[in-house]
Amino acid sequence: MTVTPAMFGCLALFVISGCDKPMPDTRAADESAVKDSDVQWSKKAAVNDLEGVVSFYTDDASLLPPNAPIAIGKPAIKAVWATMLSPDVLVSWEVNKVEAARSGDLAYITGVYQITPKDPNTKPPGTDRGKMVEVWKKQADGTWKTVADIFNSDLPVPAPAEKTKKK
Repeated sequence: MTVTPAMFGCLALFVISGCDKPMPDTRAADESAVKDSDVQWSKKAAVNDLEGVVSFYTDDASLLPPNAPIAIGKPAIKAVWATMLSPDVLVSWEVNKVEAARSGDLAYITGVYQITPKDPNTKPPGTDRGKMVEVWKKQADGTWKTVADIFNSDLPVPAPAEKTKKK
């Protein structure tokens, strides 16, 4: 049998169309997995588990804390978290929204956080409340880890202290 250009074209079209299958939509499952991971992460923070908290980041993740430089990589992220976690402070957060990409490899979370001293006489006094954004990336083993994490306070910036005038 002789293969004509028309037959070759039909065969090529058949092969190409078979490779063009749409990927399954895993967004709901991905969103659920990310939210579940985030709940576990928050539980680690609530019990001051520094190693557990840092384990939710990729090795090259970025943490953008308020009033501080960006922390890139787990050692720098661990140093930031070490200043926040303490038996005298309760760190917690809550997810408001989770959305996963159709591609199945990225997701993001928005939410609110609270950092509360357990002792009302702690300096500086009061509770810090704010908002957060986390970007999660699916790893080769199917787990999700945070690649970017930013949070900032809803509280107003304190007024600068007045300097006493010399006479």
